[in-house]
Amino acid sequence: MEEKTAKFWEDESLYRFAPNSNKPVYSIDTPPPTISGNLHIGHAFSYSQTEFIARYKRMVGFNVFYPFGYDNNGLPTEMLTEEKLGIKARDLPRHEFVKKCLETSKEVEAQYEQVFKRMGLSCDWTQTYRTIEPRVQRLSQFSFLNLHKKGRVYRKLAPTIWCPKCGTAISQTELEDREKQAAFNYVLFELGDGKKIEIATTRPELLSSCLAVFVHPGDKKHSALIGKKAKVPLFGMRVPILADERVDPEKGTGIVMFCTFGDLTDVEWFNARDFKAIISVDENGKMTEAAGKYSGLGIEEAREKITADLKEAGLLSRQEPLIHTLNVHERCGTPIEFLLTEQWFIKYLDLKKEYLKAGKEMKWYPEHMRVRYDNWVNGLQWDWCISRQRYFGIPFPVWCCRKCGREILAEEGQLPVDPLKDKPRGKCECGCSEFRPEKDVLDTWATSSLTPLINAGWSEKGREKRFKQLYPMTLRANAHDIITFWDFHTVAMDLFHTDMVPFREIMISGHGLDRNGKKMSKSRGNVVKPLEVMDKYSADALRWWAAGVKLGEDLNYREEDIRAGIRMCTKLWNVARFLSMHLSGKPKKPKKHNILDRWILAELNAVVEKSTEAFDSYEYSKAKSAAEGFFWNSFCDNYMEMVKYRLYGNEEKQAALWTLYTAFLSQLKLFAPVIPFITEEIYQKLFRAFEGKKSIHLEEWPAFSKKPESGQALEAGRAAVAAISELRKWKKEKNLPLGAEVGGILLEHPEAEKMTLVRREIAKTMRAKELKLKKAESAKVTEM
Repeated sequence: MEEKTAKFWEDESLYRFAPNSNKPVYSIDTPPPTISGNLHIGHAFSYSQTEFIARYKRMVGFNVFYPFGYDNNGLPTEMLTEEKLGIKARDLPRHEFVKKCLETSKEVEAQYEQVFKRMGLSCDWTQTYRTIEPRVQRLSQFSFLNLHKKGRVYRKLAPTIWCPKCGTAISQTELEDREKQAAFNYVLFELGDGKKIEIATTRPELLSSCLAVFVHPGDKKHSALIGKKAKVPLFGMRVPILADERVDPEKGTGIVMFCTFGDLTDVEWFNARDFKAIISVDENGKMTEAAGKYSGLGIEEAREKITADLKEAGLLSRQEPLIHTLNVHERCGTPIEFLLTEQWFIKYLDLKKEYLKAGKEMKWYPEHMRVRYDNWVNGLQWDWCISRQRYFGIPFPVWCCRKCGREILAEEGQLPVDPLKDKPRGKCECGCSEFRPEKDVLDTWATSSLTPLINAGWSEKGREKRFKQLYPMTLRANAHDIITFWDFHTVAMDLFHTDMVPFREIMISGHGLDRNGKKMSKSRGNVVKPLEVMDKYSADALRWWAAGVKLGEDLNYREEDIRAGIRMCTKLWNVARFLSMHLSGKPKKPKKHNILDRWILAELNAVVEKSTEAFDSYEYSKAKSAAEGFFWNSFCDNYMEMVKYRLYGNEEKQAALWTLYTAFLSQLKLFAPVIPFITEEIYQKLFRAFEGKKSIHLEEWPAFSKKPESGQALEAGRAAVAAISELRKWKKEKNLPLGAEVGGILLEHPEAEKMTLVRREIAKTMRAKELKLKKAESAKVTEM
């Protein structure tokens, strides 16, 4: 059924954005998934939640712009290609490797699209974009040129965060903290008078890069050392002992060695003082010639050998084990290094106040997620390194004059360009016509941070109307782990280019985790694949699970929760079958309603109001919960049972049919954003002929009245439910089937007076020939 329904949606172009519509536009900026391999249930969890909102907004009257994208330009796609084909990028000519990356990307995109379409994502697939396609390359390169013109881009030989495994510079956003067993090594440095001082370090392999020793200026214990020199063990050079307030007197021995570069503090000291760097670790994570006899060793091996040599020389006084928090590259888990390399940067540390102001201008759902954004902005310490020493990505539109070294930028009309193939128009100002192409590629985030501009057609001729219509986007939706990656960088880039906040609202989802609350990954072997779940249980069941937790919270994957979605779909189907047996056309609205009809419609009105308010604040789980509770309890367990006797006779039959029809259709609409397939199927079979719209997803969202039904109907209906509950318990205790006829019954109950208005309905529902009611402090049923 789901496959057939998905084809119907596609054939009818049901979710196409209508640029000429008079409806208000609701534009969604969804995260383009990275082309890194198989999708897991966590992706299904997060993307489903955005989908709920898209369908709801369509039903409340918006012209929804819901594109889809693939982030395939960068390291993840390279790594996947290398893994799939068993090759290394450096072993092939660049153009051949790029071709293989494109082939891999196309193959994986098709797999992703299959999953997302199977899930029922109501995207406009004609609006699909890829971060490596020519249109996006042009826009990304234009962004670079625009930033260069504004003085925001610079190139510099500077300490850079480097991943030795991936062989590239990375940015601060790509770091992840990871705990590791390590050791504090207490190393002895000799002073000029022969005395020794202890310095605790976790990185003795950097002794060859030691340039100075620091103590805190207020540390009385070590203040006498300031101005002296210390001899670096094993390597023999004498370095100055200096004072700096960044030293923590309580950590280790209170004396710190300054190396190029062990950590961020070393970088700060290097930038603040006039030192010449000694680099002991190269771009591949091997020790350089500066490390002397340890040259060529890997970092871990060098650490072990240097530690052993320090012990043998009597220069290691002790070791203390500790759990050390390391910065690792989030892509591969490798501990990062700080290397002195020439890179491209975007200057943005001077605008922290503007970023914080922009964060306040956007409405955050849930609101507390803005704290993560604010903390990230306040903690920024580096300009954004946007160059990558990789093969597959968007090239910098830059050449360098071979004669004078001047940077030559591409002209806008040339874009997109590949400096390895193309040449500048004209000569350099010095008259030279020979150029060295820039080989680095742009960080993928430098492009994916432009998605609102990509979708809106920024800087593209002939798309000015589209830009005005779509920008700023209404909603940015993503999981909480990329607030710092995607959300912050998008805000920064759009402020640079448009002086505007890129989206009005931001919806942050949690993570779909494994049964034990662990994040899913190949290495853990705990990946659950969405297609396998849908093959076994259906897409609606998967989506039902994804709606099972409030926005922003993580949710464990459990099959019993998926099965709950199946039970829900089955119940809807059974109710539809029951109703279909009694319908011969659309029932006419009666002039007068039974009091229980008025009760169920009043309860439904309250549920519609609650669901609408929940969806408007992106609390899809509250909307689902309200509709689900009403459907099972009030509608199925009680109202349907109360009206059955009316359906098999002529007494108030039309009023009962109209109420059933109206209430059930409204409930289908309430469920449609979450479980779109089963609701569509029921609509097509039961309601389309009478309602006229080609799909339930084009129907109007149920309306609700702020003027509630009289309290009398609500009290009577709830009293009837209470009475029937007691009588059902009594029948069960007597081992009587619920449908068994009984004679006279006396029901004593605190609500007996309210039950008198619905005495007949209670008796008919419970098949009692006579029912007497008596007010009492507690409930009691007696057979007369």
